[in-house]
Amino acid sequence: MYKLYILDFDGTVGDTNSLITRTMQATLQEAGLPMQSAEACRKTIGLPLAGCFHALIPMTDEQAQQCCDIYRRRFSESHKPGVVPVFPGVIEAIKQWHHTGATITLASSRGHESLAAFVREMQLEPYISFILGAEDVERAKPDPCPVLKTLDHFGISPSDTLVIGDMHYDILMGSRAGCHTCGVTYGNGTVDELTTAGAEFLTDSLLKI
Repeated sequence: MYKLYILDFDGTVGDTNSLITRTMQATLQEAGLPMQSAEACRKTIGLPLAGCFHALIPMTDEQAQQCCDIYRRRFSESHKPGVVPVFPGVIEAIKQWHHTGATITLASSRGHESLAAFVREMQLEPYISFILGAEDVERAKPDPCPVLKTLDHFGISPSDTLVIGDMHYDILMGSRAGCHTCGVTYGNGTVDELTTAGAEFLTDSLLKI
């Protein structure tokens, strides 16, 4: 149905919720900042890392950078092979799209090297043609920049593209680029959040797209 599929990673491909929220809470504790609930942490997933901490607690840029440094160290220490499972049906769907000749890419607020490591670990390298991480774009989600950069790279039109994600940031990013959008209901966002953001349709499995 589509020539290009642009996927978010966290909450769409990989089930990183508990690892991210635990790491964020441990970061706040180490930095001596007020503890936040797992739910509050969840709501920031999808933002650039510094933006997550700014959204949780009013803080200076210096404090946010300190949190980013602590977070990256702790995440690296906690991330072992197999800790982050792939959501059911994701690999099968990606293989099906690839078999039809479609192009599959990732657009995430996660760092590029972290994304690439997950792609290798999940054995998705033969199917993922392009990776955009936080440092690869001038403006992060919900700005359309990551999608526009991907469209320009492949020369594919927005009308032939589906942007898939679990958070309202993903839906806004896709729609602002003029693409079709799909919200997945098994990730970090809620149905209400995805619907309010304007998702064209929702699914509980990528195999149903």
